[in-house]
Amino acid sequence: MNPFRLFPLALLSLFVSPLAAAELSIDRQPDGVVIKIDGELFTKYVTGDPKTNKPYFYPVIGPGGEEMTRSYPMRDVEGEAQDHPHHRSLWFGHQFVNDFDTWHEGLTMEERAKGDEKKLAEMMAKLGVTKHREVLEAKSEGGKAVLKVASDYLDPSGVVMVTDVRTFTFSVAADGSRLVDADLVFTGVADSVTFADAKDAGLSLRVAHSMAVKSAQGGRIVLSTGEEGEAAWGKRAEWCDFNGPVRGKGGELFGIAVLNHPSSLRHPTPWHARTYGLLTANPFGMKSVAGAKEESPVVLKKGESFALCHRIVLHRGDEKQAKIADLWKSYSAE
Repeated sequence: MNPFRLFPLALLSLFVSPLAAAELSIDRQPDGVVIKIDGELFTKYVTGDPKTNKPYFYPVIGPGGEEMTRSYPMRDVEGEAQDHPHHRSLWFGHQFVNDFDTWHEGLTMEERAKGDEKKLAEMMAKLGVTKHREVLEAKSEGGKAVLKVASDYLDPSGVVMVTDVRTFTFSVAADGSRLVDADLVFTGVADSVTFADAKDAGLSLRVAHSMAVKSAQGGRIVLSTGEEGEAAWGKRAEWCDFNGPVRGKGGELFGIAVLNHPSSLRHPTPWHARTYGLLTANPFGMKSVAGAKEESPVVLKKGESFALCHRIVLHRGDEKQAKIADLWKSYSAE
């Protein structure tokens, strides 16, 4: 999708307005790319972390100036849940790309092996890598910043199975919400690439601990279809919103919504949304997540492509106060 989309004038005020007057900048660094809003850190695309097998965004700072994704395992924060070390803030992964795992990582395998070296070796033999290849574009203009990057999905022997081109467009809405459009286009490199019908797959965030329902601090999950909490898991919907208090804000509500564009693979996507704080748009798990009778793997022949298109909205208040339903309508019309 074109990162500089045109919007109907009647809908423009719901999204980005020149009155917001936020200045975005983007800066390449040896280990990633930093995006700032009005000179302050918004997020960093981390490409040089030797402890993991994938690039990710961390931190992700919301409109209140606080981090809105979990810090672990990048940083230890008192009181945070320290489970699932492969949940790195904001990332994409898939457990079975030609049966190789780019969802989990070495830390996960070490945790599960519990000192059993043979078991660890067996699990590591199935671990793939999402390798950042290059920055194709990094620019800021017109109140937006655009980061376009390329990644390769490698099996344990280093053979490229599939590539993706990721275009992230950062902006600030008139109400101060922070927006990230994430458009990922996957292209087969091997003669045949199978993305299995897997539960652990998709564009994902691990929300701040205080926003998780299980933290019992007021966090909520809500879908466009109305399901909330545990009932949201596995449902197909146009958007999913996590909202709740963010640490250090004295109970003020903030939220993270992920909107699923109609052009995205298998819209409306099933949601792997967990009360402990995982927010994943998973169009791959038609049986394993959405409950279909038959598995529906996505198979790419060499040169074939598919796209995942989402808008991430970091907002104040709950989904109603942030008008997430209206935002999805404007986004879906682009």
